[in-house]
Amino acid sequence: MTTPMMTEHAVEGGAGRAPAPPPAGRVRRPRSGQWTAWAFLAPVALYLVAFYAYPLARNADLSLRDYTVRSFVQGGAEFTGLDNYRAVVQDATFGTALLNTLLFTGVSLLFQFVLGLALAVFFFQNFRLSTTLRALFLVPWLLPLIVSSSTWAWMLNSDSGVVNHALSLVGVEPVNWLTSPQWALVSVIIANIWIGIPFNLVVLYSGLQSIPGEVYEAASLDGAGAWQRFRFITFPLLRPVSAITLLLGLVYTLKVFDIIWIMTRGGPGDASTTLATWSYRESFGSLLPQFGPGAAISNLLIVMALLCGLLYIRSAGRSTES
Repeated sequence: MTTPMMTEHAVEGGAGRAPAPPPAGRVRRPRSGQWTAWAFLAPVALYLVAFYAYPLARNADLSLRDYTVRSFVQGGAEFTGLDNYRAVVQDATFGTALLNTLLFTGVSLLFQFVLGLALAVFFFQNFRLSTTLRALFLVPWLLPLIVSSSTWAWMLNSDSGVVNHALSLVGVEPVNWLTSPQWALVSVIIANIWIGIPFNLVVLYSGLQSIPGEVYEAASLDGAGAWQRFRFITFPLLRPVSAITLLLGLVYTLKVFDIIWIMTRGGPGDASTTLATWSYRESFGSLLPQFGPGAAISNLLIVMALLCGLLYIRSAGRSTES
């Protein structure tokens, strides 16, 4: 006969012998699931290795060797260490190319951002035909760069360009836009600004749409004018988007090559030569190309772009946290 006392002890004993829960830890996935994940990652990994990792490693190797056309044919190149970098930094073109790169990048970013922000605020009013006009402003961004650059080269031609023709109608002497050392860099900067405005417009307009309308309504009720609303509401709330826009534009503008090469080829002389065009000219722009110095120049440009990329990642992380 089972007494209540025996039953109680049995329950306690059974509870004591109950299996303990498994220790917390990483859950092991089935092997088939791991193979599936690797199968999806493999194409991306192969793409990154083939088109990013290998070219970067190869370019770094070229910059440390005396690599010429003869080396390409014979299959050997003498290791020279940092000699190519020393030659590049000591070259008379380095200072001009670096200054032109900084001017080209800085002025382009400034005007692209200011004009893009002004247009974004203008189109945000949602007036009649605003959607159509906003779509038309995207045309420079959608055109291939070779088309845009060739169009600007034709417009700024000193003999048959429409810009000089328009200036002559108001009594202004023709300007040698593409062949004058004073105007060549200005010309390619103007073309690059025109091409980059739509990107700033799209990103900043998207940022404006994320600002709550109630904030503007409350400011209007408090008597804030248009400039005060922009200064104390729009611009501060757009700061994270603005930082990302400027940093992305910085990375894109640093590596601009085709616009300058099509319009001026870096000339006249070195008047519009940047690090990107100088690297190409050293590697492919002569009958006796110097691949080592060209690779060294491009590596310097890559380092500058990587630093900008790190700033972008840091800024994006801060904006996400905020």
